Amino acid sequence: MSVAFTPWPAEVAARYRAKGYWTGDPLTDVVERHQGAAAEATAILCGERRFRYADVQRLSDRLAAAFQARGLLPGDTALVQLPNRAEFHILFFALLKCGVVPVNALNNHGAFELSAYARQIEPRLVVLARSHPLVAIDPAGSLPGSLTATLAGMVGPDRLLLLGDPVEDVVGAFAWADGQALSAAPDARPDHSVDASGVAFFQLSGGSTGTPKLIPRTHDDYLYSVRRSVEVCGLDAGCRFLCALPAPHNFTLSSPGALGVFHAGGTVVMAGDPGPATCFPLIARHRVTWAALVPPMLSVWLDAAPGTTADLSSLEVVQVGGAKLSPAVAERVPERLGCRLQQVFGMAEGLVNYTRLDDDPWTVVNTQGRPMSPDDEVRILDPAGRPVPQGAVGELWARGPYTFRGYYKADQHNARVFDAEGFYCSGDLVSMTADGNLIVCGRNKDQINRGGEKIDAQEVEDVLAAHPAVGHAAIVAMPDPLMGERSCAFVIAAPDTRPSELRRFLRGQGLADFKLPDRFVFVADLPKTAVGKIDKQTLRERAKSVPSQHAHTGTAQTEATAP
Repeated sequence: MSVAFTPWPAEVAARYRAKGYWTGDPLTDVVERHQGAAAEATAILCGERRFRYADVQRLSDRLAAAFQARGLLPGDTALVQLPNRAEFHILFFALLKCGVVPVNALNNHGAFELSAYARQIEPRLVVLARSHPLVAIDPAGSLPGSLTATLAGMVGPDRLLLLGDPVEDVVGAFAWADGQALSAAPDARPDHSVDASGVAFFQLSGGSTGTPKLIPRTHDDYLYSVRRSVEVCGLDAGCRFLCALPAPHNFTLSSPGALGVFHAGGTVVMAGDPGPATCFPLIARHRVTWAALVPPMLSVWLDAAPGTTADLSSLEVVQVGGAKLSPAVAERVPERLGCRLQQVFGMAEGLVNYTRLDDDPWTVVNTQGRPMSPDDEVRILDPAGRPVPQGAVGELWARGPYTFRGYYKADQHNARVFDAEGFYCSGDLVSMTADGNLIVCGRNKDQINRGGEKIDAQEVEDVLAAHPAVGHAAIVAMPDPLMGERSCAFVIAAPDTRPSELRRFLRGQGLADFKLPDRFVFVADLPKTAVGKIDKQTLRERAKSVPSQHAHTGTAQTEATAP
């Protein structure tokens, strides 16, 4: 059994193999390759717990064997939502080893998103953390309401696995919702040979048309992306990487992320959140050398650094990605944090760009880097599909040895975002410098990038439209100095409708909090284009001047976000 996906053409796959990009090794090779003398090296630090490479290998083997004993088969799918704990990585490797294909949801995703993922993949296994606010288990073991009951109804309590508080035996921290223990012999190993050309797991798209689409990533293409990232970034066994952004995020996982650090034989330090109050003491305690942040959190770090008593001198590189970084903020990194900056512009669909650590200061501050692979192919096209002149802005199209060839179960959408030659349209508006570095200028898709969290406007509009008082809604991005962009909802609604009422409704529908509009503007009508579509460009311009305090303007009422 296997998960169907759109493959690379045979001749293209053969070329990537001949060039050594695809090696036929499973993604778990990043840990398995360290089982000789390096097995005693520290792979993960999580709170007071230390996991050697030997521990990660043994524990993931044991988990994989337990899943196989439970009847899970290669090609089965799993829906996983875990916080930043060592168990996330151990579980991820276990699923890969027994051929189960996971979707790793972010910890801030709600019931709306998780239920949508479950409908797409029809999981045979669901893994959740008991500490998550949506997981409701009473002492008697019943599953009252909300997310837990919904997902248990899809897979059955005997396929719903819950992670409890940390214990000495990591496998023992997991338990089935039906009350049975998850158990396997300490030396148990999975019985399965992994096909590296098959799907290893699903990444989540940024979400440009409805609930984020699923991206099939193979062992071959993703492992190449990890290996090449390690080469470009120069990681070695001395690297200590702070995993502070969500562990499943493509940036944190593979650019070079935790998988890259594992491949290099370094150490991943788990952080519960990316705030300086959490991270600065961890940097000092564990002598962290690398960290990855989104621009809003970098700004918070820069503001906090002068007043901290924590020793940040071990920091060598701070990577910033997920959204465009302001040059003014970028320039402050060496002085405030005492380290180098590396800009990263990548996508879960594939293409990753890095500024190089030996680039000149102007390039590091003002560009988002250049493609990392010699076989990354980039086109920058105008709306008519013609290449733009060097330095001009156009839409980014890409293909290469780690850029996917189609979303899962999304044929109609794939037909719109891929051309006949297999180039993928990312929806990013970019320009290219004379030396091949990209400068991100915006988005061509109806998407809001809120501090690295991608919000699909249509998804939120569709949920909002289900409120009985709402006639129509249009959501656009508005500039924000800290987050880059925030969301503004222009709403046609019944008189006396309040933003607080609409936010409660959206939360009640299970929408993640970061997707709730930051601002509501109640209007009598919405502007239209010549063909009758909502004119979002006009709304974006209008959103720039929306006041931050309560205001009443006759046809519009504006209210700032309340907690």
